[in-house]
Amino acid sequence: MINESTRGNSPLSPVDQLQFAREILQLESETIALVANRLDGTFCRAADCIYRCKGSVIVTGIGKAGQIGQKFSASLASTGTRSHWLHPTDALHGDLGRIHPQDDVVVILSQSGETEEVVRLLPWLKALGTFTIAITSDDQSTLGKAADLTLALGPMPEACPLGLAPTTSTTVMLAVGDALALVVSRMRGFTREDFARLHPAGSLGRRLSRVDQAMRPLEKCRVARDCRTVREVFVGLRVPGRRTGAIMLVDVDGRLSGIFTDSDLARLFERRRDSDLDGPIRNVMTPRPVTVASGSLLVEAVALMAQRKISELPVVDDQGRPKGLLDITDVVGILPKSPEPNDGKAAGTAAVDESLSPTSLEGKRNAA
Repeated sequence: MINESTRGNSPLSPVDQLQFAREILQLESETIALVANRLDGTFCRAADCIYRCKGSVIVTGIGKAGQIGQKFSASLASTGTRSHWLHPTDALHGDLGRIHPQDDVVVILSQSGETEEVVRLLPWLKALGTFTIAITSDDQSTLGKAADLTLALGPMPEACPLGLAPTTSTTVMLAVGDALALVVSRMRGFTREDFARLHPAGSLGRRLSRVDQAMRPLEKCRVARDCRTVREVFVGLRVPGRRTGAIMLVDVDGRLSGIFTDSDLARLFERRRDSDLDGPIRNVMTPRPVTVASGSLLVEAVALMAQRKISELPVVDDQGRPKGLLDITDVVGILPKSPEPNDGKAAGTAAVDESLSPTSLEGKRNAA
């Protein structure tokens, strides 16, 4: 940590710093808008070449443009287009063998179009006979002239006060790369299901996964016949691991007929309804509970739990038989967030709705 007493005096006041930051963002956003208006049929041809690529889209570049290229390649791969990053220097030292000339397309990023490492690579790509797409500011540069298709972005003032550090140019390249990746993705008819298949991990993957992947399987759930007494059900049921707070009840055909929670049991004691403990559990269960079909998207199931303010959601097959159970404690991390407060407190932070927390949900009935 920097000691405040030894920190050098900044030539910019906080007001000046904010003003300069806003000028940088304004310049970069204005330049993106300017380049957006410059796009023409060349962009469409580039998108079509990527869409029709039978192999992989190989992306290369050096320095900051190369780093943007890595992100572009990753965006292509995550939205349905096979893509790999290739360092131009490594390419000249054997990694040209990664390119399949007849099937692959090589996309080369360079702001000036004159970068030494990129220029040295061009004749070897030409010798391979692979199709090349250039993303550069000048179509008359060495790269612009050598590529089979050049997406010329035009002149762009850098936001750097010296006019040297790649800033505006890399921001524009990033945006154009996103545009190419997403246009091609739409051309492919890339769906939410496709996205989920390529993003199985993390919160995003969970949101786009199926309920079957997040639910507690039937062997870890408490399931009982609805004709049994409350006492029999609670004495006789034992399941391994951490149990859920609900028992799924089924009829003679094995179809879900109701649900009974630990909180329902507590209410019987609180209201001194001890006689109900030895009556059929169907008399005190919640009949026709809210359910979700096997194969449904997890995000839709979680939204249903939030909307109905329930902490357990049975997953059923097409015959209405239980297959598993979603528990609030397993999906609380992907519950919808509440709107940001507008009273000035904790502005800019969104919290999970208090009414949807596991604690407050405890005891809420899964009522239709």
